[in-house]
Amino acid sequence: MALSAAPEKLTLWAVSDGRAGIESQVLGLAEAVARLTPAEVVPKRLRFNGLYRLLPAPLQLSPRQALAAGSDRLDPPWPDIWIGAGRVAVTFAMCIRKWSRGRTFVVQVQDPRWPARLFDLVIPPRHDRVEGEAIFPITGSPHRVTAERLAAEAPAFAAAIDPLPKPRVAVLIGGKSKSHDLAPARAIAMAEEIAAEVGRSGGSILATFSRRTPAAARDLMAHRLKQLPGIVWEGDGPNPYFAFLARADHILVTEDSINMAAEAASTGKPVHILAMDGGSRKFGRFHDELRAYGASRPFTRLESWTYKPLHETARAAAEVLRRYRARPIE
Repeated sequence: MALSAAPEKLTLWAVSDGRAGIESQVLGLAEAVARLTPAEVVPKRLRFNGLYRLLPAPLQLSPRQALAAGSDRLDPPWPDIWIGAGRVAVTFAMCIRKWSRGRTFVVQVQDPRWPARLFDLVIPPRHDRVEGEAIFPITGSPHRVTAERLAAEAPAFAAAIDPLPKPRVAVLIGGKSKSHDLAPARAIAMAEEIAAEVGRSGGSILATFSRRTPAAARDLMAHRLKQLPGIVWEGDGPNPYFAFLARADHILVTEDSINMAAEAASTGKPVHILAMDGGSRKFGRFHDELRAYGASRPFTRLESWTYKPLHETARAAAEVLRRYRARPIE
């Protein structure tokens, strides 16, 4: 009996401007593809010089010459699959099919705000309501959280976390964005709401802040939450984010972060959404979707419930590989 040939090893470029939330999406999707087939994942961080980045993508001529110092090089051999997110990735996605003579399969995460025919596959969040043959919508956004990663990273923080009383409550705080804010008054109120419930439960907290958390809000919340048993991480030393997700019994997430909510929902643990200042219809649609799935509820008190972990990154990765293998070979 003849042995079937092993699948070829693919090269995947994960392209972003290097911002943590954007890079996490492209790396998460690329790594998920690599779990399905032999592949090398190559991160590419690209930034444009000065005002060039403000030009509409079709007017960004000779984009490689406009890359800022410190950007990664874009040279052949071209990848088998390009996975990009953000405006800079859109510009180069419009070029890479030409440069590779159609050999590179081009995937854009999020809504590129350009016709889907310019890409081989677009993976937007469902709440953006983008439709078309080349569109594969998902709940939330791709990310790097997997059960295996949580299990691997949790032991490094076990000595600090495991003695803490249960229920352990992970508190993931976002911050200021186009649609949301965390003013001092809301930060104080939020910290008191959290403290009251954790105190009532007899548990402990595992709190962390994002780069977008306003300094005043972070300081006020940290001061109050440090009065509870637990850990408040403010950015010093190794990041315990994955360990917090692994060891938590409940996860509280501010409503401004689709990424963190999607990551939390992938654990199968109760996800409680913390209200902030502001909001938008788009975020409202996302949170309606997450509640309808059974993963989340607005935070009022610590409740327990179960649901099937949300594995949208793996589902999107399978679709990337399916369409890559099914495309016509010229």
